[in-house]
This record gives sequence, structure tokens and C-alpha cells, in this order.
Amino acid sequence: MAIFKIIVLLLSLFCFCQTQLSPTFYDQSCPNALSTIRSSIRTAISRERRMAASLIRLHFHDCFVNGCDASVMLVATPTMESERDSVANFQSARGFEVIDQAKSAVESVCPGVVSCADIIAVAARDASEYVGGPRYAVKVGRRDSTTAFRAIADSGDLPSFRARLDDLSDLFLRKGLNTRDLVALSGYHTLGQATCVTFKERLYDNSSDIDAGFSSTRKRRCAVNDGDTNLAPLDQVTPNSFDNNYYRNLMQKKGLLASDQVLFGSGASTDSIVSEYSRNPSRFASDYAAAMIKMGDIQTLTGSAGQIPENLHCC
Repeated sequence: MAIFKIIVLLLSLFCFCQTQLSPTFYDQSCPNALSTIRSSIRTAISRERRMAASLIRLHFHDCFVNGCDASVMLVATPTMESERDSVANFQSARGFEVIDQAKSAVESVCPGVVSCADIIAVAARDASEYVGGPRYAVKVGRRDSTTAFRAIADSGDLPSFRARLDDLSDLFLRKGLNTRDLVALSGYHTLGQATCVTFKERLYDNSSDIDAGFSSTRKRRCAVNDGDTNLAPLDQVTPNSFDNNYYRNLMQKKGLLASDQVLFGSGASTDSIVSEYSRNPSRFASDYAAAMIKMGDIQTLTGSAGQIPENLHCC
């Protein structure tokens, strides 16, 4: 009986280990998986620098809607609405084809082994590193959802560009992320661009939380009744480099989106974190990497849950 209990315990431990995310998950089953993804992502960003921000955002939008399960990649069918068509993603989420290209490249090396959810997570890391961000060990071993969650995406699980600090804090807390995680992850807005419609009202409402000169400059491309689809860099100084200018901008009331500027200036606990990151880029990089790893653990599918897509694409 004792021997039987030991065997059961060992088997249960073995199963537990096999279903946990780990940076070494593919070391035996597909040893070239991460390097293949990395090469594909670097090629894509070398063609379009803005893609780095888009791939990081794609990982964020995947994880915050029912977990990091690649459900954001699924296209609509007669019986399923797509997360791509949600308010936060429609005509703004980008990078789907880049993930598909990486999936195809991996499939040519190890067919039917690597999930799209893992490719999205690794792509986000490789994207930030390529433009100057930190390199960190991505945990892999996720499996993919068989369905999308449009209703959840539209119910507030993806933050609005108008979100208040309390709303952002509550949302991140529901996902298991604390205030420091919120401020660190928001720092990826040191990259990328936003359409005028997402920040125009800040330029014309005479708000006290935006620098007058900064507002005047942005009005040139965002007229009151025109230019909603025009793009503006989130960081006007170094828009294509992963650095800590985002936090310096916030301290100068030069946060482009209202949901960015709320992190500084209200006297909340986020003020001190923004100030810290503006002075200490190494601390920001370290905390960002830790928060990305933490975010990548949200509601993952492992073991026999979900699927590994059998075709060459993620969508």
C-alpha cells in the first residue's frame, strides 16, 4: 500500500510538472522553436518599426480577455463572434499576419507542437527587445482556445483610452496585477502611435492635465472636425525606441492618452512609481519584464486543455 501511494504521488507530481509553464518547455519537443520565432519577429519589425508596439499590444489584448490563449487570433464564423471586432480591437489591433508567419515558420521545423498563444507571448518579448527593451525568459507551454470571447472583450476587460485611474487599478487587480504592474506595463506606450480620435478631446477641452505647447503641436494633425484617423506617436521624442521617456512625458503633462496621464499628477500612489521610473530606466526595465511574465500567466490553458492548431496558421 505504501509503495502504491508513493507511485501515485510521483505520477501526480509528474503530471503537475508537465502542465506548468516553463522557459524550457520546448527544449526537447522543439529545441529551435524560440529562435525560429525570434527570427521571424525581427524580420517583421525590420520592415516596419511600428510593429514592435503592435505585437506587445496584441499580447496584452490576448491575455486580458479570458487569459493568454490566442483567442484574439480567431476570426469570426457563423456561430462565433471574433474578439478582433470588439470596440477596443476593431481596425486598431495589428500584427495578426506576423504571428501567422511565425507560426508557419515554426510548423516547418516542428509540426503540431507550438501553440499560437506561446508565439504571441514570445513575439511580445522579442519585439520589445529588438527596439531596446529588456530580454527576459518567457515561460511557454500554453495551449490555444477553441473559441473567442467578443462579449468579454466588450464588457470592460480591455481598458478604454478614457479610463480613470480607479478603473485601471480595479481591472488590473482582477487580473492578478498590482499597481506597480499597471505602471510598468503602461510603459510600453513609449512605443507606437494612436489615432486622433483616441486623444482629440483632450486637446480641445482646456484640460489642466495637458501641457499647452504639447496640445498645440498635436492639434496640427487633429482638427476639431477632421483627421480622426490620423496617427500621432505616443512618445514624440523617441517613438521607435523602448526607453523610459514615457514617464518623463507624464511628469511634464505630455501623456497623449487620458488613460496614460492619469498615472501621474493626481497625488495617487502611481505618482511615485512614475517618478521612480523616470529617474531609473533600469528599474523600469526590470519591473516591466517581471510584469510581462506575470501577465503571461493569466488563465493559461495547459496540459490537455485547449488545442494546438494543426494548420500552418493561427487564424
